[in-house]
Amino acid sequence: MTLESRLDDWSRGWRGPLFAALVALIAGLPGLIAMPPLDRDESRFAQATSQMLETGDYVVIKFQDQPRFKKPVGIHWMQAVTVKAFSDEEDRRIWAYRLPSLLGAMLAAAALAWGAAALLDPRTGLIAGSILGATFLLSTEALIAKTDAMLCGTTTLAMAALARVYAAQLKGEVTGKWTTFAFWIGLSLAALIKGPVGLLVAIFAMIALAVWDRKARWMKDLGWTWGLILFAAITLPWAMMITVATDGAFWGAAVGADLAPKLAGGQEGHSGPFGYHALLSPLLSFPATLLLPAALVLGWTKRHEPGVRFALCWLIPTWLMFEILPTKLVHYALPGYGGLAMLMAAAVREPLGPRVRWIGAVLSAFIGALLAAVAVYGQVKFGTGGDLIWTVLAALLALAAGVAGAVLLLKKGSVRALVTAAALGIAAHIALTAGLIPHLEPLFLSKDITQALDQTRLSPRSGAAGPVAVTGYAEPSLIFQLGTATELTTGEGAADAVAEGRPAVVEAREDKPFRDALAELGLTPRPVATVEGLNYSDGDEEKLTIYRGEPHALPPEEAAEEEVNR
Repeated sequence: MTLESRLDDWSRGWRGPLFAALVALIAGLPGLIAMPPLDRDESRFAQATSQMLETGDYVVIKFQDQPRFKKPVGIHWMQAVTVKAFSDEEDRRIWAYRLPSLLGAMLAAAALAWGAAALLDPRTGLIAGSILGATFLLSTEALIAKTDAMLCGTTTLAMAALARVYAAQLKGEVTGKWTTFAFWIGLSLAALIKGPVGLLVAIFAMIALAVWDRKARWMKDLGWTWGLILFAAITLPWAMMITVATDGAFWGAAVGADLAPKLAGGQEGHSGPFGYHALLSPLLSFPATLLLPAALVLGWTKRHEPGVRFALCWLIPTWLMFEILPTKLVHYALPGYGGLAMLMAAAVREPLGPRVRWIGAVLSAFIGALLAAVAVYGQVKFGTGGDLIWTVLAALLALAAGVAGAVLLLKKGSVRALVTAAALGIAAHIALTAGLIPHLEPLFLSKDITQALDQTRLSPRSGAAGPVAVTGYAEPSLIFQLGTATELTTGEGAADAVAEGRPAVVEAREDKPFRDALAELGLTPRPVATVEGLNYSDGDEEKLTIYRGEPHALPPEEAAEEEVNR
């Protein structure tokens, strides 16, 4: 049986979406389990969810005692469900908070396979969904506990349903209720997760299709009346509750302090030139990079085909929206990658020209070599001898994915080239995210501090007095792992904590004020462990010392009275 006939067999009925979801699961799950909590967004989201579980307040989003009014509540509710179902908030197991992201990636891959099958064919739909699920961008977002993978999943579900409605109109058929239901559910959940992003993707695609086709009557089949009621029923209750609970402060902060700065300039230094996302697409779409040139050519030469037209109307407006946006982060364009994956999959249906094969081969080999170099750099900069096996494995697999895909593509076997590159690329991603990176200890200071506190029995969960006082280091990952009550303070505050019998974590820059304050209290520093490494969030080298708590000695008369009271 040939590879093409096997793909035909695997793509029948629901096999195609299920196979694509399995690809996303394999690509994301190992890293989800192995990777320590990440800074900064992931740990902020996870900590806010943990506080919801602790307090029972599922409306107001907080990080410690500070309101976190940036994104809607959807992802926090999803994380709360998976933590309740599979873990416990006291355990602080980050993998439980990541499960919605993995499910979002699986949903994106399955939905794309389902939607693309209607406009292209089942085999091409299977390939499109598998390409999306295997991309380094989506499979990496699948292991991070924040909004983007689930946003991609819900948006792709809405777009896949829209594709099926569009395909049914072209065939003169009536769209089923479940398809339109999927469209509105996708849009509603996307809005509850990240506000207007999913809506804008769908609206821009529909406008582009209406302009291109010069007709929009087919959109009446979307069930606007009951669909808008469903949308309102899902999104408005929390919107009203948060408005009342915060006296409207949520919307002022979400729009004025989060959205507006993104529109005005590069928020928090996250800026880039026009073309930023296009420049990064060969890396982020790996291991399917070898098909990028073919996808672009197909988009032009076959633009009058309904499936290609739909993919272009999905991809181009979304891509332009994020290229125009002054604030740029690599994951912003993820909701448009479904359209790109459709074009890539459609490109393998026919022989590729020599130019696109050569360009695709060079790109594939280059990205494979680049990822191999990143693995080697990580080992040289942050690794030890024990990490060498992961470095070699990750580098060889990444290089093999790029080069093997390139060689097979040049031999005119685009399907075989894609499948080979995908298998090796997924293995490389697993080696990087589940093997090499988690073992680069200097990058994970919070994990090392938490382990040192546990080993010295100074962690509150070990029975020691708490909360832990921390000065000079305020990364959310440490708060998530040590608990909501963790005290971020000054050197003097850390000395007070020690005097109260609580442990303190002191960064080198705060060590002198800490020791001076300790001396004034008549106490001697009692360091028990030191952790050194790189704070990758700001690029600073850090040296953190853990000090044992030592309650201040009572005056003799008070000590005698205390003894009598006992």
